[in-house]
Amino acid sequence: MNTALKYSCAVCVCTALALSIAVVANSAVETSQDKYTLKVPGGMAFSEFKGYEAWETVSTSQTDKAIAVIVANPVMIAAFKAGAPGNGKPFPDGSKMAKVHWNPKKSETFAGPIVPGTLRDVDFMQKDSTRFADSGGWGYAVFKYDTATDKFALGTTADQQSDDAKCGFACHTIVKARDYVFTEYGKR
Repeated sequence: MNTALKYSCAVCVCTALALSIAVVANSAVETSQDKYTLKVPGGMAFSEFKGYEAWETVSTSQTDKAIAVIVANPVMIAAFKAGAPGNGKPFPDGSKMAKVHWNPKKSETFAGPIVPGTLRDVDFMQKDSTRFADSGGWGYAVFKYDTATDKFALGTTADQQSDDAKCGFACHTIVKARDYVFTEYGKR
């Protein structure tokens, strides 16, 4: 595949992800369930991330099972732009990230690209060094989406969600030197 075609495909995938964020934002308003009433037992509430649908994109990721876009609130975006975590400084309290996962599907309008299909789940991370002192200062939550009911539900242990907001800590310890954040902020 030549370089121009690779670039064109990459642009298409990024455009599709951006459009999907807009679709999710619009459909979230129309959802019959108030997702903002959900709360991880002993942990974070979905309502603590109200407005995440409009946050700035940090990065994307893709596996054979899911396509994801990672967005962050303005506090965390400012820290990324200042060089965190590579500059050796931790993310400040109040930093929040959301990772929105979709099932992958082939584009119906352009041959080749894999684009977001049905919504799978939304994962959240929040920095509060007092509230989450025993999990590196970060809280975590997983909320699964059910396409049949058009509703969110709490993630289960199979989804790496335990009974509290420390569910993601064990996984994130391998990036302790990066203030427990896997995500790379892509150069613009």
